[in-house]
Amino acid sequence: MPNSATLQRGIQENLYQHIEEWVKGTKHEVCGVIFLYSENGPANLDAQVRGVLEAQPDLSFEVWSDDENNTLAVILPGQALDAVHFEGLLLKQRLQDIKADLDPRITLASFPEQGEPTEIVLKQMAESARRSLSGDIHIFTREEAKAARSSILIVDNDPTIREFLQIRFKMQGYETYEANDGLTALKLIEQMKPDLVLTELNLYGIDGLPYIHHIQKLNESKSPKIVVLTEQKVEQTISQCFQSGVEDYITKPFSPVELDARIRRCFN
Repeated sequence: MPNSATLQRGIQENLYQHIEEWVKGTKHEVCGVIFLYSENGPANLDAQVRGVLEAQPDLSFEVWSDDENNTLAVILPGQALDAVHFEGLLLKQRLQDIKADLDPRITLASFPEQGEPTEIVLKQMAESARRSLSGDIHIFTREEAKAARSSILIVDNDPTIREFLQIRFKMQGYETYEANDGLTALKLIEQMKPDLVLTELNLYGIDGLPYIHHIQKLNESKSPKIVVLTEQKVEQTISQCFQSGVEDYITKPFSPVELDARIRRCFN
């Protein structure tokens, strides 16, 4: 018989941690996960989803509700990616048959085919469904799962830019830290060991190429990748940064979409 889960208020606070534990605890070799978001969905959307799933004989599932973000997680033990994709298409079709103007956004994956189902990865999948601008089903990739486990240190003396970047990267599943000057950044690199440092060159205390060289000389087993995001547009500075091993150099003002793509490229 199919299973379902109704989360209590206490569980809501650690929802994605509970989902991670449940997926990892399944006895099956694979486990499908579907995140479904509908901005105009009815209050009983979870019941409608269960009704669609229950109509399929011998299908085992769990439904978890992120009430705060109007998002549903459907767990499908034993289902590989092709089967999960089919279930996503079926859910979308059946829900639209019930309510014609319903526009569900769906992100799905099967683990371990798409990587490890960590709390951060699951949060990124849910956020992907909520941020989707297309009605097409999004199949979460192994590359996205890999990026979700990565951490970024944002270094800029402008608090508005730091806040904007931190919110944007968190929505994509990255773990983020921030610093407003070069000396604080160097301390955080030693303490937090970020995978990537996204930094301005014009900083208080220590800046420019000496600052880049200090990052690279830190006694770390694996130095972080460095991406420069700066107002400096002098060709000689750009050339020297690349010669020093900087992964990428982006000048302000910048396109957030382009920045996202270039950060993903660094991790991939």
